[in-house]
Amino acid sequence: MSVHISSLAESLPAFLKQHNYSAIAVLADANTKRLCYPAIKNFLPKHKIITVRAGEEFKNLATCETVWQALTDAQFDRHALLIDLGGGVVGDLGGFCAATYKRGIDFIQIPTTLLSQVDASVGGKLGIDFHGFKNHIGVFKLPETVLIDTVFFQTLPELELRSGFAEIIKHCLIADAAKWNVIRRRDLHRQDWNDLVAHSVGVKKNIVEQDPNEKGIRKILNFGHTLGHALETHFLADPKRRLLHGEAIAAGMIAEAFIAKRKGLIETGLLEQIEEYLFSIYGRVKLTDADLEPVLKLTLQDKKNRNGEVRMALLDGPGSCTYDVLVTKAEMRRALDYYRT
Repeated sequence: MSVHISSLAESLPAFLKQHNYSAIAVLADANTKRLCYPAIKNFLPKHKIITVRAGEEFKNLATCETVWQALTDAQFDRHALLIDLGGGVVGDLGGFCAATYKRGIDFIQIPTTLLSQVDASVGGKLGIDFHGFKNHIGVFKLPETVLIDTVFFQTLPELELRSGFAEIIKHCLIADAAKWNVIRRRDLHRQDWNDLVAHSVGVKKNIVEQDPNEKGIRKILNFGHTLGHALETHFLADPKRRLLHGEAIAAGMIAEAFIAKRKGLIETGLLEQIEEYLFSIYGRVKLTDADLEPVLKLTLQDKKNRNGEVRMALLDGPGSCTYDVLVTKAEMRRALDYYRT
């Protein structure tokens, strides 16, 4: 898997020079078309721009149809290229559309958020939400390359940086105890983003190359995501309570670290480090009694499950994680109660 962290003025022309595409399209949402497209358009030959609406609620089949129709109307053949310019939604949806259009055309990822640079763009997981279930329909397909340029951070509000930071924290907790001990002593504004992007890409790339289709060790990348995705999905329907991905995953990591402690996999000290740091960055998601049962029900749709049983990736030490750990509904309820109290 090819990942380049450098100026797009160098990396994008160099990539295109090595390929002879019949046509090129750029997929952007309304925000990245306005804020990020000007940074790359002068490095591209003749191309088509396809714009979709911004937001997780539009990562669905209806938006895919818009993209497929635009490619069809432009008579793109199987030798064309789709450039996904955006955050995780654009990357997931654009890659999925490219992987399925005419049984697959090349695509590249140019991630524009911290979250997509350190997580979504690396690894070839592509997909869309379906009837309220996050990433329910999708495929594994690696992009031709991922081109990362931290210049786009200048366009991000602090909320988006905070959201992406959750995945950086996760990578440290599951794979690098020394790095965890560095970042947890700094607040959000004192982090070295260039260093952390390179570190997170390296962690994820190493794991994905060992297990491209998530049959084994790649599952550890889902630490915090069983309950985190359930929380994110539950609140997606309520605009006033909607969570950013990183906010939901931060809550999920605290709750799942509690489960790991209860199962004897980690010490109390590590749990206390995790909850103290994550609460300081993300605060606490307000969960009512009425929220608990719907959230727990959503965990039954988690993609790591087997035979109707919830299987989690859980920490088994600082910088270490195991997977396929059976977790009961009662254990998850206790963890959510712990989180909210």
